[in-house]
Amino acid sequence: MTQVIRTAAELREKVAAWKRSGMLVGVVPTMGALHDGHLSLARAAREQSDRVIVTVFVNPMQFNNPADLEKYPRDEAHDLALLEAEGVDVLFAPGVDEVYPDGFATTVSITGITEPLEGAFRPGHFDGVATVCSKLFGMTQAGRAFFGEKDWQQLQVVQRLVRDLNIPVRIIGCPTIREADGLAMSSRNVRLSDAHRAIAPRLHEVMQGAAARIREGLPAEAALNDARAALAEAGFGAIDYLELRTVEGLRPAADLSEPVRMLAALWLGDVRLIDNIAV
Repeated sequence: MTQVIRTAAELREKVAAWKRSGMLVGVVPTMGALHDGHLSLARAAREQSDRVIVTVFVNPMQFNNPADLEKYPRDEAHDLALLEAEGVDVLFAPGVDEVYPDGFATTVSITGITEPLEGAFRPGHFDGVATVCSKLFGMTQAGRAFFGEKDWQQLQVVQRLVRDLNIPVRIIGCPTIREADGLAMSSRNVRLSDAHRAIAPRLHEVMQGAAARIREGLPAEAALNDARAALAEAGFGAIDYLELRTVEGLRPAADLSEPVRMLAALWLGDVRLIDNIAV
């Protein structure tokens, strides 16, 4: 039976008892609207921890668009049922006042890797991510935290956060989980119309094709330009970015002289999709 806890004080008491028994605690931070991608993180946490906490908190600090915050799907009862089926020990679902009480005046900012890609299109987003993760790591006192590679830049930001601030939690990145047709799982996918849902898998397909051409020797920018044209032809809207970046530091990459990833964010109707793959 998954226990629902809403206050940091109650959670801290629970975790302290676990730790006195020598247990390793794992946490999966989420914003709810859980799907198989989230559940894969819970399974990884179960395999690598003695006790598992999944947090569900729709963090207002990381939304630069109030309408997007308002539209973000929420269904705690459904989330709880899924977590119980996975044997998760605690669902930590604090309210906004619990995370950001009256007088809260601290923001955690990370420079460098937060500035390109998502940072350029969502000002303040990663300040919100870094701040809420700092809060959640402190509230849960977990020894390991599990994040999906679909949000690759976010994963790099959280890893930098715990290194720079000496937060005693090990960050574990887990592979992107995809639908059978290749679309990366996301809570936002439920907002796609049937027509757009049929188009959406082309993103991963086009990215894989571009990566293959780059590996075969085609200059990266030529392959990316062809990919942008193919996505427009498929019916996608504005492309916020489709870029090659180094795995370390997210620097622009023109070739494969070091490990690189291809990262994309683009619009399909009023839904913004992101994805990334190793090249």
